[in-house]
Amino acid sequence: MSNFKLFKSGFKNGIPIFLGYLAVAFTFGISARESGLSSWQAILISATNLTSAGQFAALGVIAASSSYIEMALTQLVINLRYCLMSSSLTQRFDPKMKAFHRYIIAFGVTDENFGVASAYPHENVPPAYCYGIMAAAIPGWVSGTALGALSGDILPASILSALGVALYGMFIAIIVPPTRANKTLLGIVGISMLSSLAFAVTPVLKEISDGFRVIILTIVIAGAAAYFFPVKEEGEQNE
Repeated sequence: MSNFKLFKSGFKNGIPIFLGYLAVAFTFGISARESGLSSWQAILISATNLTSAGQFAALGVIAASSSYIEMALTQLVINLRYCLMSSSLTQRFDPKMKAFHRYIIAFGVTDENFGVASAYPHENVPPAYCYGIMAAAIPGWVSGTALGALSGDILPASILSALGVALYGMFIAIIVPPTRANKTLLGIVGISMLSSLAFAVTPVLKEISDGFRVIILTIVIAGAAAYFFPVKEEGEQNE
């Protein structure tokens, strides 16, 4: 198959990602404006960082005027999963694939892009196919951010406040379906919520900045969950 056909196939499969990103990034654009960023700053962030959770967390760190170190650590903890995804995806590449292809594809590794690329039906995932996915997905994220950020300059404050609720709706939509099927995950989510509340109201703990609060809770709760409730491999489940 020619590179053009591979690119076209990847682009076609990336269109649903484009639509999903458009809605979520719109909320990010609004949140960025509410955090004091300009429209172009919000757009630049989305164009250079393809990480929804990391970007939303960054807004809290920026709003709190926290240090660069805190920002770096927050992003490292939240986005560490992309290292695992990239390592997994590279096993599907042709060993002879040039390094610059790997670097470019690594920039576009997100949860959704990784899922579509990993589902490629043949043994080796060609770079043109990955580029097609990125060509559809990245503009969705950037344009959604632009629409949301520019809306902050046009729409009245009351409407922007209402649209800001969409952020919480997005997180609920992400969390609820998996927790309904997995009681362990439901318990972990509940513990996370209660722990976050404790950090917000306890006299000493509430003095910890938002960035370090995310770092501490993520490492402690995720680490404990991985230790006490490890996910079994397919071979172990069949034994």
